[in-house]
Amino acid sequence: MSSTVALVRGQERYANVAAALSLVAGQVNLAGCRRVVIKPNFVSTHRQLASTHVDATQAVLDFVRARYDGPLVIAEGSALASTWEGFDHFGFRQMASAYELKLIDLNADETVLVQVYDRHLRPRTLRLARTIVDSDFRISVGPPKTHDTVIVTLSFKNMIMGSLVNRRVAHNNNGHHSNSRAGLVQVIPRPVRESWTVQRLKARLGLGERSDKMAMHQGYPVINLNLAMLAAWVRPHLAIIDGFQAMEGAGPIDGDPVEWRVALAGTDALAVDGLCARLMGFDPTGVGYLDYCRQLGLGCLEPGEVLGNVTLAEVQRRFRPHPTYASQQQWRLPDVEQWLRPAAPVEPRLVADRL
Repeated sequence: MSSTVALVRGQERYANVAAALSLVAGQVNLAGCRRVVIKPNFVSTHRQLASTHVDATQAVLDFVRARYDGPLVIAEGSALASTWEGFDHFGFRQMASAYELKLIDLNADETVLVQVYDRHLRPRTLRLARTIVDSDFRISVGPPKTHDTVIVTLSFKNMIMGSLVNRRVAHNNNGHHSNSRAGLVQVIPRPVRESWTVQRLKARLGLGERSDKMAMHQGYPVINLNLAMLAAWVRPHLAIIDGFQAMEGAGPIDGDPVEWRVALAGTDALAVDGLCARLMGFDPTGVGYLDYCRQLGLGCLEPGEVLGNVTLAEVQRRFRPHPTYASQQQWRLPDVEQWLRPAAPVEPRLVADRL
């Protein structure tokens, strides 16, 4: 793993991602890999600004296919609605057909049970999608956004949160819902059904137990801790941040567009995320889960080298943070060393993995 990060600015999304990947191509080793997964971000299945663009993903596919001819899947577990809605709405099903690859809804995947913490630092078991855990090369591709809980969401958080299952919206690989009660949910207007505020409220009230994504929301200190603990299981081997159009303000869904026209890439996902956070105007050591990942040795928070066609000063700007930014900064736990470690595995026989 190299902490070199590519940074490219241009006027075409596909070309930006392709150029960034070409600059770090020598660091990407797919020899011996047999389970490669590309993970987009569908926190919303209908707002493109909040989600991974198909053109960025196609650039990644072309890069990978030029170097690897083994099994390749695109896998995502949408946060609030059917992942298949995202695959269809954003053009991924058509792309998958053209490239002859498989799409997987991680919300319906087999799971690996791991132990993290609740808001009182008591043990809590969550489920990670086995497709992501068992992959021998994980690729994250998504947009940079401000966030309502952890300041920014980039490649690490994309991979971690998408790997947590939400059985409530799980569909099988034909796009059919695995729960017969789903039809009743569809009569609720989409803006209400997919409201981030409503989902967070349900998590606080303990009403979202079928969604391990919502179960992660245990307050600012613990969600940052849990993200780092889970990162040890699913961190990306290759991170691509498509900042052609980024998001500021009320992210990760309802924020405003930033016409940034950049792309970042690297095999040290922490260095990629750290640089991107800094370019967005945030000190990466002030982003809890990124700093905890550094403490766990999951990468370098500062890149060793930046390659590209633009200087940092030319693209750095101050993103408007989420309105809760001041509260989000209260993430530090006293004596965190006693809690901070990779998430512990849990024996399946000890916990019912409810479908």
